[in-house]
Amino acid sequence: MSLFRDDAVVLRAQKLGEADRIITLLTRNHGKVRAVARGVRKTKSKFGARLEPFSHVDVQFFSRNSELVGRGLPLCTQVETIAPYGGTIVTDYGRYTAGTAMLETAERFAENEGQPAVQQYLLLVGGLRTLAAGLHESHLVLDAFLLRSLAVNGYGATFDDCAKCGLEGPNRFFSLQAGGVLCPDCRVPGCAVPSPETLVLLGALLSGDWQTADACEPRYWREGSGLVAAYLQWHLERGIRSMRYVEK
Repeated sequence: MSLFRDDAVVLRAQKLGEADRIITLLTRNHGKVRAVARGVRKTKSKFGARLEPFSHVDVQFFSRNSELVGRGLPLCTQVETIAPYGGTIVTDYGRYTAGTAMLETAERFAENEGQPAVQQYLLLVGGLRTLAAGLHESHLVLDAFLLRSLAVNGYGATFDDCAKCGLEGPNRFFSLQAGGVLCPDCRVPGCAVPSPETLVLLGALLSGDWQTADACEPRYWREGSGLVAAYLQWHLERGIRSMRYVEK
């Protein structure tokens, strides 16, 4: 029997029995973890509200094994709130739908339970913090999160230099298969030809240049979001279900 403590973001919660829940979390040191929280659906629960999606928490687990992730699910025995991002996110539809897509994406990239995914965890915490602050359009925050999640998982896209030969940009032909823009010599059938402003926007979101991203016109936001969604689906091989509800 062992105790484990870790920082985590609550990804989702499922009902279990009459008063319990199975909580899925993305932790800093143990990757994705599913755990049982006893009695959290009771009105007198001490930490039920702290285990809602979007919450950034310090959580203690009790496991009957020497490892946190093993045969049976561990128990959540203690939870302290680090940042209640959900309180702000759920009050705005745009933030809520963008945040839900971020949680689902993070879970998909951290698919193997117990396997550390520190960069994905840090990206999610930073993305939720930015989303809750409301300093940028929610769908821009989502697209920035998606692009950076793809990058830290080995699927980084290029929006300037050619993805095949490295020819300095700007280049105009975007290929999902190639991993970004291509020059005229490397162009392949089926390439999209987005506007130059859209490619500048996507490059800004990937690099964190919010001044450029915020100044971009809405028509380029929509085109950029379409490219990001298609690129994400290409690499995950199936789409993120909550993306259909995101406001554009």
